[in-house]
Amino acid sequence: MNYADIKKYDVANGPGVRISLFVSGCSHFCKGCFNEIAWDYNYGKEFTDDTINEIVEFLDNPHIAGLTILGGEPMDPKNQDALVPLVKKVKELYPDKTIWCFTGYLFDKDLLENMYKENPSTRELLSRFDVMVDGEFVEDLKNLNLKFKGSSNQRTIDVQASLKEGKVVLIDKYN
Repeated sequence: MNYADIKKYDVANGPGVRISLFVSGCSHFCKGCFNEIAWDYNYGKEFTDDTINEIVEFLDNPHIAGLTILGGEPMDPKNQDALVPLVKKVKELYPDKTIWCFTGYLFDKDLLENMYKENPSTRELLSRFDVMVDGEFVEDLKNLNLKFKGSSNQRTIDVQASLKEGKVVLIDKYN
């Protein structure tokens, strides 16, 4: 897997100051995407153990609230395996920091009904994510007043509560 960028001080993609990893590769091709350059799976730098260690080091700061993973498309099956060691290490070392994931896939239909059953990496990732913003960006539904998302079709989901209840549990203050 490649990644497009790592932002050390991001306040736009989740609450508080966060470390954001922008993975490369996306097959959604949303019209009006803010990060179209990251559609290419080969764009950017190779994601390695050194990259994981760098992100973990950035998180070792009390003013950093957590990690946000976006893209590109982190939940693309081509990207999931590379992200598992990162989220495992982050949750092991910083259990109180939140992990947010932005995906164009739908949590219930694409991830739970399909990928979760077929792909062990999907299960590993979802077991450690706190919040997921799901759904493709839809330019006609773009709304600049939304918190932490670009279009009104997207949902902010409490991942652990959703897994426990077997249905999508929205986080009201962000929806």
